[in-house]
Parts: sequence; C-alpha cells; structure tokens
Amino acid sequence: MSPSFKCFAVSVAASVVCGLATLSHAATPITVTSQSATDGPIKYTVKITSKQFGNAQETRQIRSGQSDDYTWKTVPPGGAVPATNECPNYTSLPLDANGAMIRQTQVRLAPVVADNGTATVQLSFQAQAPRGTKTITANGKTLKCPNDVMVSQVVRFTMPTNGTTKTIALNDGTQVAVSARR
Repeated sequence: MSPSFKCFAVSVAASVVCGLATLSHAATPITVTSQSATDGPIKYTVKITSKQFGNAQETRQIRSGQSDDYTWKTVPPGGAVPATNECPNYTSLPLDANGAMIRQTQVRLAPVVADNGTATVQLSFQAQAPRGTKTITANGKTLKCPNDVMVSQVVRFTMPTNGTTKTIALNDGTQVAVSARR
C-alpha cells in the first residue's frame, strides 16, 4: 500500500513541499551499477636517488586524475656556487637566500587509477645543479657564473596501488622509486 498525499489550496511554499513529498514516494530508486577505484585518496611516496641532484623522499595523498608537484632544494657538495644577476639565466637558477646557486629537483606525479587498482602514472622530472663555475663575458665584463647542469625527462608507467615500489632509471642515472598505497 502506498501512502497518499492530498494537497489543498495552501500557500505557494506549502504547495511546493506537498508536491515534493508526493514525488518522493512516486520516484523509482536509483541503482548504482558500477563503483570507481578513484573514490579515495591514495598515498604516493616518491624517492629520488641521484649522485648529481641528491637524495630526497616525500609521501603525499592525491586522488586519481589529479597531479602533485614535489620540489626539493638542497646544497650541493662543496656548497652553493656564487652567482650575480648579470649571469645569463640568473632568474631561472635555483638560488639560496644569498643569491648563490643550489640544487633543485622537481617531480610532477599524475596518476590515473583503473577499476582494478592499477595506476597509470605520468612522471615529469626536472633537476638543475651547479657543476663548478664558468667564465663568460657579458656587457664587456668578465664574470664567473655557475656552470649549471639541467635534466628534464617525462616517463609513463603502470604500477599497483598495494604498496609495491616501482623504480625507474632515468637517462642521467637518477633512480626514482614510487610506491602507492590505498
């Protein structure tokens, strides 16, 4: 037996409520036919091991289809390399508080998780570090500027989201280990 509602001449607000009450009992229920693996955030740990750019590790949570940027700045062995604003590309160099060049590693992680729990990941890696100095001439002046080394690479791979670690070897020898756990 279904409940019945009778709506008489009432105010506009009351008639809307009465109409909604009538509809709520007449509507068929909605059935969910599929569940997506992207419902919750997943913990991703990114670990960098590099002779040239240093070692770093961090764990963060992101959802499928989102991306996350990891940035690490470290002092290279032998210390930061002095630079002046007259050096070419000075504004694009990773600098410490004193304006000397240090190492910087950046990783962008962009996973998409399938229903079976497998993540398809695009990993973008960029790193820059000083390797001594170089002498240049700019505007008639002889300057000592950092001899910067830069690496940039994009890698795509699949991995499980059960905590297993996937290790990628980049072209310059840097090792990037990624693990994902729900």
